[in-house]
Amino acid sequence: MKEFATSIIQTLRHRGFQAYLVGGCVRDLLLRRAPKDYDVATDATPQQVMEIFPETYAVGAQFGVVLVPAPEQAQETYAAGASAENSSKGHAIEVATFRSDIGYSDGRHPDEVRFTRDPREDVARRDFTINGMLLDPLSGQTSGQTLGEVLDFVGGRRDLEAGIIRAIGDPERRFDEDKLRMLRAVRFAARFEYVIEPATFAAIRKLADQIQVVSRERVRDELTRMLTEAHGKRAFLLLDESGLLKHILPEISTMKGVAQPPEFHPEGDVFVHTLLLLENLPQPCPLTLAWGALLHDVGKPATFRVAPDRIRFDNHVDVGVKIAEEICRRLRFSNDETEQILALVDNHMRFGHVSRMKESTLKKFLRMPKFDEHLALHRADSLASHRNLSTYEFIQKKRAEIPAEKMRPAPLVTGGDLIAAGHAPGPKFREILNAVEDAQLEGQLPSREAALEFVRREFPV
Repeated sequence: MKEFATSIIQTLRHRGFQAYLVGGCVRDLLLRRAPKDYDVATDATPQQVMEIFPETYAVGAQFGVVLVPAPEQAQETYAAGASAENSSKGHAIEVATFRSDIGYSDGRHPDEVRFTRDPREDVARRDFTINGMLLDPLSGQTSGQTLGEVLDFVGGRRDLEAGIIRAIGDPERRFDEDKLRMLRAVRFAARFEYVIEPATFAAIRKLADQIQVVSRERVRDELTRMLTEAHGKRAFLLLDESGLLKHILPEISTMKGVAQPPEFHPEGDVFVHTLLLLENLPQPCPLTLAWGALLHDVGKPATFRVAPDRIRFDNHVDVGVKIAEEICRRLRFSNDETEQILALVDNHMRFGHVSRMKESTLKKFLRMPKFDEHLALHRADSLASHRNLSTYEFIQKKRAEIPAEKMRPAPLVTGGDLIAAGHAPGPKFREILNAVEDAQLEGQLPSREAALEFVRREFPV
C-alpha cells in the first residue's frame, strides 16, 4: 500500500498540490516497523481530490477527509500482509486536506474546519509529536535516501528517539479537542514502551473524569488494542496511575488490594495477578481471549471473605459472569463476542477438576467451542500464579491421544429410535439421549444395538 500512497502523492504533485505521508505511518517507517495503514495530507481540497480520483469515497469531506480506494492488485497485496483488524480503512488511503480546527464542543469533532495551504497549521492540531511528522517519499526516489525527507515541525523525531509521548502544543487543549486522545497516549506509551511527558500526563490526570463523554464503542476499541498489542500490563498500570481506569472500568480498579490466599497466589492481589496474566497471553491474541483474561476474576472483589482456614471467594465465577456481562453490554460488544467472553469467565475454574473428570465429562469439556482460547487462558492463569503447568500438559496429552471420532462420535441413537421404542416426545428425550452419549463417550456402548439395549434397560417404557 505504500506504493499506492506514493502514487497518490505523485499524482497530486503533478496537479500542482503539496502532498505528503503523515501521521502514524511516518512514525512506524522511522521505527522500521510495517505501518498498518498509510495516510496522505495535502493542500488540495476534498472536492479537488475527488475530481482527481473519481472513485473516491467522501467519508468525511466536511472535515477534509476522503478515501481513495486501492486498485485490485494493491488490495490483494495489502490483504496478504495485513488483516482487516489491522486497519479500520480497509483497502484505501485516507487523503486529508491541510486544516486548522476551531472549537470542539462535543469533545470529538471540530465545530469548524478551516482549510489551509500551510502544513505547519495542519500538524499543529494533531495529537502527539511522534504522530505529527510529514514524509516526502518522492524525495527519497530522487536522492537515494531510504525513506525520503522528513518534515518535522513539532519535534517528533526527537521524541521518537528519546521514547517520549508528548502532546503537540498545550496538552489540555489537545485533550479537550478529543478526549479519546488520553487513552491513545496510554496505548502508545504501552505499545512502544515509552514514557508520557510530565505535562501531558498531568493533563490526563486532570481531565481523566471527562473520558466518560467518549462513546463506549471508541473506548472499547482503544482498550481492545491495549489488550491485544502484547503490552496489556503496562497499559493498565498507566490507566490506573493516570486515573482513567476508575472511570472506564471501575470493576478492574476495585481489584486493587483484594488479597488472595498466598498458597495459590504468591504473586499478590487480584489486580497484580490479572496484569501478570495479560503478560502471558499468546500473540497474536484474539479479542475475546484478551477480554476473557482481563475479566476472568472480576467477581473476586465482591465475594472476598476471610474464612477460618484461608481467604475465600465463594461463587466468584457466577458473580463474575454477571459483572462481565454488564461490562460487555456497556461497551457494546457483539452477541457472539459477549458469549465467548462469558464462556471464558464461566469455565476458567473447571481446569482444576480435569484430572478427576469422568471420561465423558472430559471429552465434552475438551470439545467446547473455541477450546484453544480456554486452554490459553488456563495456561496464562497458571503462569501468573503458581506456575504449575501440569494440568495444561495433561490436557495437551489427552487431546493428542483421543482421536476426533472418539471425541465427538456419531450418535448411536436418535429421537426416531426413541419414538419407535415407545417413548413419547418431550423433555425426557434429552435426558435419554444425553445418557446414551455419556455411556458412548465412556466406551461402554460399542454399537447401535448395545445402545438400544441400554435404553431399554435404563429407561423402560
